[in-house]
Amino acid sequence: QVTAWLRKLYGLVPLPQYEVNERTVDILHEIMEYNEEREKDAMVQIEDMKEQTTKYEAEADYWHDILGKGLGLYEGSLSEEAYEDIFDLVGSAIELEVENTSLTSFYSAINGMTSELYETKSKNEEMERKVKTLTKKLISALVMEKQLEEDVRKLQTSQKADKVKAEILSKNLKFLKDKSKDLKIRIADAEDELIARGLDQSLTHEALVKSFKDLAALQKKIEPLKRELESYYDLPP
Repeated sequence: QVTAWLRKLYGLVPLPQYEVNERTVDILHEIMEYNEEREKDAMVQIEDMKEQTTKYEAEADYWHDILGKGLGLYEGSLSEEAYEDIFDLVGSAIELEVENTSLTSFYSAINGMTSELYETKSKNEEMERKVKTLTKKLISALVMEKQLEEDVRKLQTSQKADKVKAEILSKNLKFLKDKSKDLKIRIADAEDELIARGLDQSLTHEALVKSFKDLAALQKKIEPLKRELESYYDLPP
């Protein structure tokens, strides 16, 4: 519906490019409804004016016959100046849509048209403000959409990079686990072979690790004793 309206509006001119989504279509649809409402109002006024014109033309013909046949006031019997005045008077009456050519009718019609002019001008100004507001909303929505697309693209790129890093870390971790497992097996095999050849049990890997832990525990206990002993170094003999 919006596309058909745009094609009708632009005619043979190619439609401008715009991002088609729910928000932009809603905004364009609202603008379309405002324009169609204005066109309907204009068509009603045009039809009304046509009817009034037909009515006054018929009435003019009626009075033309009365003036001509009844009073003998034909066009040729009037001076050029009088004819022009009458023509202007009739034209003004038709334009102002008055029932007769009295001054009261003319003044009333002029005042009515003036009020209608101000009202129409006010409606047009309000419509222009609404169109400007909708245009700003549309531009804002398009800018926001572009920004969101850029953010999504950056996020996807970042996720791909993180995925590659995670895969590399996973491979490295698996390699290290496999390597550790292999080293443990080799150490165990080597210890078994050395024990079979008469190696002292205290020199095995597990025994050395236990000894290191025991040594660390003893050093931790000795530290406060060392600090206490140092306090006596400054005393005289």
